[in-house]
Amino acid sequence: MKCFVTGGAGFIGSHIVDRLIHDKHQVIVYDNFSTGQEEFIEHHYNDKNFQLIRGDVLDLELLIKSTKGCEMVFHMSANADVKGGITNTEIDFQQNIVATKNVLEAMRINGIKKIVFASSAVVYGEPKIFPTPENCELIQTSLYGASKLSGEAMIEAYCEYYDINSWIFRFVSWIGERYTHGVIFDFMKKLSINNKELEILGNGQQKKSYLYVKDGVDGIFYALEHFHNKVNIFNLGHKEHMNVVKVADIVCEELELKNVKYNFRGGERGWIGDSPFVHLDISKLEHAGWKPKTDIEEGVRRTLNYLKDKKQLLDKRKATNHKDFDKI
Repeated sequence: MKCFVTGGAGFIGSHIVDRLIHDKHQVIVYDNFSTGQEEFIEHHYNDKNFQLIRGDVLDLELLIKSTKGCEMVFHMSANADVKGGITNTEIDFQQNIVATKNVLEAMRINGIKKIVFASSAVVYGEPKIFPTPENCELIQTSLYGASKLSGEAMIEAYCEYYDINSWIFRFVSWIGERYTHGVIFDFMKKLSINNKELEILGNGQQKKSYLYVKDGVDGIFYALEHFHNKVNIFNLGHKEHMNVVKVADIVCEELELKNVKYNFRGGERGWIGDSPFVHLDISKLEHAGWKPKTDIEEGVRRTLNYLKDKKQLLDKRKATNHKDFDKI
């Protein structure tokens, strides 16, 4: 197939591109490089099945032109700064809602019938059921979650109107090679500035599930192969979870730092809208035959080893003062 990947130079998007190229599909990467990295995709530049378009998902005219002739869209581009909407209420609306509507419009105009969408565990807000199943009540506690749920709803409507098939994945936090934002990244960045103290948002007891990126990509393609309803919705996470203090301990251990003082800021939530416990029920995919192969601690250590070898990513984030717009 000819596949179109928004945010294809980002963390998860670039791994999806790797898989598509490996499987001999034609791939168009569409990225504005606000946080995407050329080094994540440049190994494909000489491949006849690869094309790069520098563009923004808010540019509908270019999006329509660029998707012409494609058969499937992987919509990975988004604002991934969950707490950013507190200070800038336009981020999630523009980057997650308007952008997704633009992608769907381009698909409608060009007759594209398949879409993979990166949603989030945040759509569950603060659920009362753990592990949290796909049919759990969705009560929004953040603009980010609301924007992702809005994207899901628009996709379902377009599927009904225009006979499109969709695969919607509610992600936990992904970790691994090419990781460019999140708790591990932030801890390393802070410790590179001051290796004696570490600020931790919340009380450190927040429990989160993390998924190694290559396991997650395997999960996406496994679902594509085994589920063929008009709308297919999946949790994509891990059966394990880990609290934030444990993540900090592993970071300090890998950096060979001892007696680091942890300074906690806030109560049981790191910020308004932060869920103190994220643990998704993955039995829907698990019963079909998929499960993650990498335990969370190993995934955290692999992420740290990658970032230790790619210190320029840390330096770039410091230099740009944490971009508001991020790629998943």
